[in-house]
Amino acid sequence: MSSTTFVTDTATVFNRELKPVLRDPFSVIFTMVQPLFFLALFTPLLPDGIAGASALQWFVPGIVVMSCLFGTSATGSNLLFEMMTGAHERMLVSPLRRSSLIVGRALKEIVPMFVQALIIVLVTLPFGFRANPFGVLIGLVMLAVFCVGLGALSYTLALAAKNQEWLFWAVQQTLLFPLLLLAGMMLPIDNGPGWLQTMSRFNPLTYVVNAERALFNGLFDASTIGAGALAAGAIAVLGLAVGMRAMRKSN
Repeated sequence: MSSTTFVTDTATVFNRELKPVLRDPFSVIFTMVQPLFFLALFTPLLPDGIAGASALQWFVPGIVVMSCLFGTSATGSNLLFEMMTGAHERMLVSPLRRSSLIVGRALKEIVPMFVQALIIVLVTLPFGFRANPFGVLIGLVMLAVFCVGLGALSYTLALAAKNQEWLFWAVQQTLLFPLLLLAGMMLPIDNGPGWLQTMSRFNPLTYVVNAERALFNGLFDASTIGAGALAAGAIAVLGLAVGMRAMRKSN
């Protein structure tokens, strides 16, 4: 009988995946470069008064979600690299449960997300951004749930692409920017055409972004936060279910 459990296997994979991040923290910073450029270049173009808030108060929570989206959606490339070097095959024949291989990897995404969010908030404080500490805490927990699901989906895409790296990046980039724009991260959707608003309502990221904006600004609206939590939870459940199924079939 195996002396390990699902939890200990998941912890082993989590630690294994986290070590490269701790050895090379610059990789966390690197994925933030694009969101920080958007923050610097878009904020001056946005008028104050969007949803009754200043441009910075409206834009920064969206940038936090964007940073999470950029970093977590690309994390499957690490698994692609392991598949090319044979490291993934060695993990598959180890005693570790295959479900743990995807759950441990997905849980690791929480750590860089917390670091990136903290850096963005600290960078924007001198420019007048003010965040509600309790709201930020709840918002980061919600974002952690979302990251787990998104990370699992990214690993699933890597497993599906196998050694075709171009396929992974083609799908990731094709989906990334429409989801980002339809969630209203960079520009408000409220005044857009009806078809755009309809598409935005079908985008789960929209509800996560709206909830993060409310929480960071200390607006504890139950319906907005509840919709965001539901969307993040649905992505997590979907990502883990699809990811574990793909990992069990991996060879």
